Order: sequence, then structure tokens, then C-alpha cells
Amino acid sequence: MRKYFGTDGIRGKVGQSPITAEFMLKLGWAAGRILARGGNVLIGKDTRISGYLFESALQAGLSAAGVDVRLLGPMPTPAIAYLTRALHARAGIVISASHNPYYDNGIKFFSAKGTKLPDEVEKAIEAELEKPMETVDSAELGKAERTLDAGGRYIEFCKNTVSVDDISLEGIKIVVDCAHGAGYRVAPSVFQELGARVIPIAVQPNGLNINDGCGSTHPEMLQREVLQRGADIGIALDGDGDRVILVDARGEVLDGDQLLYIIAKIRYTREALRGSVVGTVMSNLGLEQALSRIGLSLERTAVGDRYVLEKMKSGGWVLGGESSGHLLCLDRTTTGDGIVSALQVLAAMVKSGEPLHVLKQDMQKYPQKMVNVPLKNKLDNTLKASLSSIPIIKAGIESAEIALAGKGRVLLRPSGTEALVRVMVEGEDANQVEMLAQQIANEVATALK
Repeated sequence: MRKYFGTDGIRGKVGQSPITAEFMLKLGWAAGRILARGGNVLIGKDTRISGYLFESALQAGLSAAGVDVRLLGPMPTPAIAYLTRALHARAGIVISASHNPYYDNGIKFFSAKGTKLPDEVEKAIEAELEKPMETVDSAELGKAERTLDAGGRYIEFCKNTVSVDDISLEGIKIVVDCAHGAGYRVAPSVFQELGARVIPIAVQPNGLNINDGCGSTHPEMLQREVLQRGADIGIALDGDGDRVILVDARGEVLDGDQLLYIIAKIRYTREALRGSVVGTVMSNLGLEQALSRIGLSLERTAVGDRYVLEKMKSGGWVLGGESSGHLLCLDRTTTGDGIVSALQVLAAMVKSGEPLHVLKQDMQKYPQKMVNVPLKNKLDNTLKASLSSIPIIKAGIESAEIALAGKGRVLLRPSGTEALVRVMVEGEDANQVEMLAQQIANEVATALK
């Protein structure tokens, strides 16, 4: 078990352990000793106000370990992954809490190859954190410099993930919601430079408004803007730019499952994509059925892009993602990238000549209901593993599965970070799905009270 690292780095509320200046200083030192002693590390961040504090602390810790630092400023998480490779850094560090509010923050690491760190490396950093911090001799201290062309490099990279000779966005009107986050400068430029008419919104970060009523977790503002402006498509990123949600010209939201299907279908018909697409246990049953109709299978993993990526690599597959809009196109880049994913969907529109609302029609989403059951205490690992075997819960699940008649799913997911159990039911009838989800949730609450 890791003490600090979760499935997506280290994250928490600013000022509460471990998201403190003291910890970040020590983390920079420990990471420098494990990843890059004598080398250099990139640091990027999103726009939340605490980024200044933690950037300085990490920089000081890295310098104490003898590591040179290149500061990139506000940049999307996937930009750090790309630039770590492009600039031949030993590692990349992102200061961000992704789609969380401004009062949270966190740290993500990328290897020299632009990939997330293996478990054993994270464990090695944690082991180093337990040692007394020692500063190298003054002559060996790391230096720091700002990399001023980082944004331009990343913009060109994004553009080159589609064939710019074959695809022009000329005449396409796009509203781009940047969530007042890390993509507020680069995202509009990518689409503009490919010829689109871009209307940027949520591009005035003040350190406190990241993800606040905007971005991929709050697409309502984007829906209004698309309809009012008569746009062809709306693109919503999250605070660190690794997720994307789209809105079609009718103002309807497309989630990650729908986007993954559109990308897979155009790749299947034009690029001979074969094998499997990777989703999670939460991926909609409609995605699985739509993929099956075009000759592709859906492989499911636990929730979390880390697990999706592991499954993709083990199977040699290039497309995967989550309903949240965290999509992976491994033949284009090494990590989830909201801008790159949006470009793949735009390429599908251009190549097919079809608007977004037509492209999504081949996939019919099943109604899905999630109910969170709060508990007094977190479940231990033994109870998590045996949860579905508790008689009252087991009977409730079996009853629901009979009612769904093989045309739906029931899923129980104990939270790894909170004292709650998530109950998900999916089926053809929305009213039935809601009733069954609440029924099972009541049974879980009774069993665990």
C-alpha cells in the first residue's frame, strides 16, 4: 500500500496534510533523488492560486537534490507529458487537482517517456520521503529557468495529431470552454490555427474560479453558448485539460462513451482499427453494443484512467477511456488529452461530412442511475471484497437482475477514498432503473448500518 499516492498522484485540500508547503518541499527533494539527480525536471501547473506556493516549494526541494528545473507555468497536464519527452527531461511534474474546486490541489508525475510512474517508482519516492532531507553541496545545487516557448510547442503537437493537409476546420464555428483552467491560452489557439472560428469562454482565471460553474463537469454554460451563437460544436475541458465533453449544434451533451464510439467508428472504417476498445465498469452498455455492431469488443477495467491505460498496454490496443471524458488515443499521445481527443472527433466530422448529432446516433445510451450510500466508516478491504455476498445485498442484486431480464447491469462500488458505497443500475427503462437503484441502495444501507 502507498501512503501518499493514489490512482492519480497525490491530491487533497490545500493546507491539510499532505497538501502543504512543507510536504511539497520534501516531495521535490525525494522525487529529485529518485527520478533525476544530476538531470532536469519540468514543472507545470493549472491556474488555482495555490499553484504559486507549491511551484516554489517543489522547485526548492528539487534544487536541494541537485536537480535543474524548467518552469512551464500554466499548461494542461497532457502538455507536460508531451514536453517531458520533447525536451528530454528526466521527469515532469504537474501541480493540479484536475476537475476539483480551487481549494484542492495535487501533484502528478510523468516519466521521461511521458507516462505515469509505475507503482514501484512511487513507492521508492515514498521511501525517500521517510529519510532526513540533505542538501547537496552548493556547487551542485539545481538551477531554475522559465521555458517561454512551451505553449507554442504544445500547440504544434496537438495540430499534428490530425492530418493538417487533409483536414481543415474552415467554416466550423466552435465554442471552447476552458474552465478558467490550464488550457485557457493554448486550447483556443489550436482550433483557430486549424481554421475554425473559435468563441472562447471561461478564459479569465483568477486563481479561485477554476471549474466553477464551467468546464467538463458543468456543461450548462457551454450548452447555452452553443445555441445562442449558432455554433456547430462546443468543447469543454476540465481544469487541467485532460478531460473533454462535447456539445452538438442542438445543445445536447456527448459524454466520453459517445466520443469514444465516434472515434472508434471512424478509425475502424478508415484506419483498419481492429481488436478491442477499453472502457471501465461504468462505461455505458450502449457503447459495448454499438462497438459490437461494427466488429469491435469492449474490454472493461476498474474505474480510473490508470487501469484503462494498463489494460490498453497489455492488450496492445490504442483506444480507451471513461464516461467522464478522459480518453486515451495511444497512437497519438501517451496520456489523456482533452484537446487531442476533441480533434479526433472533429476529424471524424470532417472526414464523414456529418454533423455531431448524426455521428452519435448509432450509439443509443442506456439509462443509468447512480446512488451514493453514505456510511459511518470506510469499509476495510475484506468487507469491500465480500460486499455483494452479504445475504440481503446479494438477494437485492439477484432480484434486480431478474427484473432487468438480461438487458441491463447492476454494479456496487465501494469508494476508495470516502465512507460510501456507490450503487449503479443500468437498463432500458429509466423509471425501472431508478427504482431498482434506490431499492438496492436501501438494502446496502440496512446491511451496513
